[in-house]
Amino acid sequence: MVTKLLILAAAYLLGSIPFALVVGKVGYGIDIREHGSGNLGGTNTFRVLGVKAGMMVTIGDILKGTLAASLPVLFAVDMHPLLAGIFAVIGHMYPLFAGFRGGKAVATSGGVILFYSPFLFFTLIAVFFLTLYLSKYVSLSSMMAGVYAIIYTVFFTDDIPLTIVVAVLTTFIFYRHRANIKRIINKTEPKIKWL
Repeated sequence: MVTKLLILAAAYLLGSIPFALVVGKVGYGIDIREHGSGNLGGTNTFRVLGVKAGMMVTIGDILKGTLAASLPVLFAVDMHPLLAGIFAVIGHMYPLFAGFRGGKAVATSGGVILFYSPFLFFTLIAVFFLTLYLSKYVSLSSMMAGVYAIIYTVFFTDDIPLTIVVAVLTTFIFYRHRANIKRIINKTEPKIKWL
């Protein structure tokens, strides 16, 4: 029991690593929370600091989800990897190391899926970019990828834990995009210009 709690705590702490804050302060001397949307995630980093910083943050956020989900396997603990993954996503949204003001759960959720189901992860990426190409909204693309994940797991797998966790992660993503949804409805959500 103690070992399981330690794994969950470690997963949360991994998720709490605020890559956007670290990259912004160390590489650029700014607090990303004071610029753009104020969000500690890849999208805001891309907009404020550019492609190189945005890629570093996005990859870091993905890999911390992947590593957290792998902890039960690495330490041979009888725990479902997706449970540890959920704790990493909670850490990303409410990071201990950044005043509990974190990101929107997208990249870290993707990292959890990458560990558990690489095929689903790469099809999620395809859905994300297809929606992005058609809509130009990053937020909408993130939410539609989550919806696709639910549909995929319900109709094309019999993996009940995966379906449940994907539904939970998608709920997190929609909840964290509440303001974006309102802006999309009001047609005030920023669109990307590079695709």
